[in-house]
Amino acid sequence: MSDQKNMIIAIALSLVILLGFQFLYEFPKMEEEKARQEQLAASQPPPSLNADGTAPSPGSDTPSVAVPGGAVSAPAVAPAIVTAAQRAEAIKATPRITVDTPTVSGSISLKGGRIDDIVLKNYREEVDPTSDQIHLLSPIGAPKSYYAEFGWVGADAKVKLPDADTVWTADRGALTPEKPVTLTWDNGEGLVFERVFALDDGYMVTTTQRVRNTGSEGVTLFPYGLISRAGTPQTLGFYILHEGPLGVFDGTLREIDYDDLQEDGNVEQRSVGGWIGITDKYWLAALIPDQKQAMTYRFVHSIRDQDDRYQVDYLGGEARIEPGATHEATNRLFVGAKEVKRLDAYSEELGIANFDLAVDFGWFYFLTKPFFYAISWLYLYLGNFGLAILAFTVFVKLLFYPLANKSYKSMAKLRELTPKLQVLREQYGDDKVRLNQEMMALYKTEKVNPAAGCLPILVQIPVFFALYKVLFVNIEMRHAPFYGWIKDLSVADPTSIFNAFGLIPWTPPEFMLIGAWPVFMGLTMWLQQRLNPQPTDPVQAKIFMFLPLFFTFLLGTFPAGLVIYWTWNNLLSIAQQKMIMYRMGVK
Repeated sequence: MSDQKNMIIAIALSLVILLGFQFLYEFPKMEEEKARQEQLAASQPPPSLNADGTAPSPGSDTPSVAVPGGAVSAPAVAPAIVTAAQRAEAIKATPRITVDTPTVSGSISLKGGRIDDIVLKNYREEVDPTSDQIHLLSPIGAPKSYYAEFGWVGADAKVKLPDADTVWTADRGALTPEKPVTLTWDNGEGLVFERVFALDDGYMVTTTQRVRNTGSEGVTLFPYGLISRAGTPQTLGFYILHEGPLGVFDGTLREIDYDDLQEDGNVEQRSVGGWIGITDKYWLAALIPDQKQAMTYRFVHSIRDQDDRYQVDYLGGEARIEPGATHEATNRLFVGAKEVKRLDAYSEELGIANFDLAVDFGWFYFLTKPFFYAISWLYLYLGNFGLAILAFTVFVKLLFYPLANKSYKSMAKLRELTPKLQVLREQYGDDKVRLNQEMMALYKTEKVNPAAGCLPILVQIPVFFALYKVLFVNIEMRHAPFYGWIKDLSVADPTSIFNAFGLIPWTPPEFMLIGAWPVFMGLTMWLQQRLNPQPTDPVQAKIFMFLPLFFTFLLGTFPAGLVIYWTWNNLLSIAQQKMIMYRMGVK
């Protein structure tokens, strides 16, 4: 039984360490970043790009070729004063074609041919259905611009190529899944450029670039794609969640934090196929070039207009276009919500390696993803993710029933032996070696395994963290309601015992937001403790009495769906344990 106690204490201490890391390292780190950006806005550091406005060379086999560093952004504006009017004015500043699909709306700027105005139709900022839709990409001229761009660079600087100021001509005014749009630009020197945009019903943009050489001399060009983001976005700062630049190269995921990229400035990666992008918790913008071609990828940080700018890009291989010839390069851009099923579909249909890793499934990937699909399947039948979580918990209990049943039988026997163990402790309390020998002899005689009670806990740890990941990172759980006051299973219970669950007109500080469901969880944990053999050591007994209260406060900030899972799991465990004790005649 001492092993079980040590295990529970170890789990509690581990959680304390993890929370301590969050509060003592991650939160101060976020404050430092905030102070750095404020200082950055008040100063004018030298630009880190080349004098001609391009980024430093990617170090390819043709060092004179460089992916553009993105157009100059508007002066930095504090997020607190960014308005929809500012964004609307930036959109009106350039000629555009509209974008309209079942999932996204927006526009593409004809100046530069940039994809810089994408709104996600099916997602809003808040649970309130009247709140703003998610504006994922924003144009140059708007505060914190965020856009994607495709184009060509050449080894010969004399060749006139389309750039950020080029105004393209479109063959139609609207881009829909049924009707692609072709942009055309003639450099007047024998090269005609075409850029064809096609959209599906989801979040994938297919870009086909063509160059037709009508001149008398051949040219050598390199296709590129880039995503540029102004300003360091506000992240959640959780160590279990990556937000920032990432990519998959030669089948391996690589994640780079914003602060690490600020220090490194330029990170290069080569790969055949793969993809590169920038991720938020729920949203992703990613470049997906030809999966059969070798590419040079880069993560780039620079400082422009007193603000950070982050860029991810790729540079393709050399294309020699002789007179009378036409060359074509097809690449893709994902810009939308990180819906697991949709990412899996793209990965399979388009051969994109590990595209689902854009969702931060974590170390327990082998559990997290199957859990997600299991809960989603249950949701189809039950119509509520909360009910799906409850049903999933029942299946987990059934799966581990033989193991738990054996453990609970052992614990029931231990409870029956508690008086005998107390006698031994009183008799040999001063002789620890003899006490342990007598206890082991008693366990052997009664055929009881004192470590058996640890097994359900050991099994539950990876299940708990995997389910936590499902609720925390998967967008399908975002704004998913339960019943009563739980309007979003992915966030903490909004009520608090310190204002009588809303009856007192006072909003407690965040650390005091201990809602009704965490209280229910603490009560079930206390009831479950009462069924187990009580520690004979007074110190351990006090620690065990404190644990339900500790976990009540700990889980007060966890997603409500996870707390509901834990509460329901405790209730099922209590019922199972009571049944076993009844059959064994244990009071």
